[in-house]
Amino acid sequence: MKEFDTIAAISTSIGEGGISIIRISGDKSLEIVDSIFVGKNNRKLNDFKSYTMRYGHVVDKNESKLDEVIISYMKGPRSFTAEDTIEINCHGGVVGTNRILEEVIRAGARMAEPGEFTKRAFLNGRIDLSQAEAVMDIIRAKTQLSMKSALMQSEGSISKEIKTIRTALLSVIAHIEVTIDYPEEDIEEVTAKDVTKDVTKIINEIDILLSTADEGKILREGLSTVIVGKPNVGKSSLLNALVKEKRAIVTDVPGTTRDAIEEYISIEGIPIKVVDTAGIRETDDKVERIGVEKSKEKIDEADLVILLLDSSIKLSIEDKEIIEYIKEKKYIVLLNKSDLGGKIDISELQSLKSKYIANISVKTGEGLNYVREYIKDLFFNGEIKTEGVFVTNNRHKQSLIRAKENLESSLNALEYTSAIDLASIDIRNAWTNLGEITGEALDEDIIHKIFSEFCLGK
Repeated sequence: MKEFDTIAAISTSIGEGGISIIRISGDKSLEIVDSIFVGKNNRKLNDFKSYTMRYGHVVDKNESKLDEVIISYMKGPRSFTAEDTIEINCHGGVVGTNRILEEVIRAGARMAEPGEFTKRAFLNGRIDLSQAEAVMDIIRAKTQLSMKSALMQSEGSISKEIKTIRTALLSVIAHIEVTIDYPEEDIEEVTAKDVTKDVTKIINEIDILLSTADEGKILREGLSTVIVGKPNVGKSSLLNALVKEKRAIVTDVPGTTRDAIEEYISIEGIPIKVVDTAGIRETDDKVERIGVEKSKEKIDEADLVILLLDSSIKLSIEDKEIIEYIKEKKYIVLLNKSDLGGKIDISELQSLKSKYIANISVKTGEGLNYVREYIKDLFFNGEIKTEGVFVTNNRHKQSLIRAKENLESSLNALEYTSAIDLASIDIRNAWTNLGEITGEALDEDIIHKIFSEFCLGK
């Protein structure tokens, strides 16, 4: 376990609440808290047993009571950070919580950097890097399914798969090096054919992991979806119907929505980020024109586009321009106001070449179930999996891709030269690529960047 100074931070959300928790971690945790804590009968903390709690008060330098608290103690290495850790449970509230933190800092602790508690858990070997990243995924989870996936990763689901593949690669490297370095020994030589067979098998295992990356990304980040259409077609009403509350302003005045409005919905546990955009049309209104440009930016960034058309009137030039703009994206076409009678000829939509077209009525709710079914079909082959290992982190995906590329390079070397020593270089590079996922082979600056994106107190 590495030696660090003692750090402190508020680990709960700042604001009014039942309790707040100030976390202190480091070899001086007990000494620092003992200097500001007065327990029952003025009892000191020199006999404080790990995994127990004490009731008392936090006091300032003048012995004035700041708050009634309960403190808990976890002695390293059996703590989250693998260091001595104390948590002060005080009453919730901005003033009181910050005042106690000030006393902890005055007593000798340092304010923790974002993610520093989790970083110490990683550096002290209690968790690997993929497990550390899963901690923030748990905090940011939007649905039960994304929460479940993050929890599995925090418990080492990805780590186990990566370590198994790295062990297999290390075995291949070791056999190659023994064959090259000790040719006179009575050891069975490894041939180019043997290495090709082993490497091909490992590439297949990487492919299985990579095949989960698209679904995994959606599990982690949500499916970015934009609702587009000309003004007053019912986009804001559709958003409200999907989230089942009046989130967007709905009026008969074209151009009411000037900026993008974002909401999350859940489809069988998949987080869907739905964006209601400004209506796309030519306009002389400067503010509305900015909104239209933002709408086009959102379309470019989106995973899915929901095009809403007014089926009670014929297609306009504006509709056709939007159709042309989105046809290279994944999209769903909804013909709204079906309760008023359809005046759009489906043949006019043939340029979209899509089977995901449905008549709906946002007003009555008719046809809204198609949105969920189409999304499942477009992104999950009609069935959303709730079990199994998913690659949810783009950094992990890129490392897997680089590892596969190096292994394919080794196969080329074996095919054209049969030189197992040349192939060994690429195989070792692949082993290093995979080590980047768990943090066993990653630059310190990248590690610092990853943890800097964490919240304070975690």
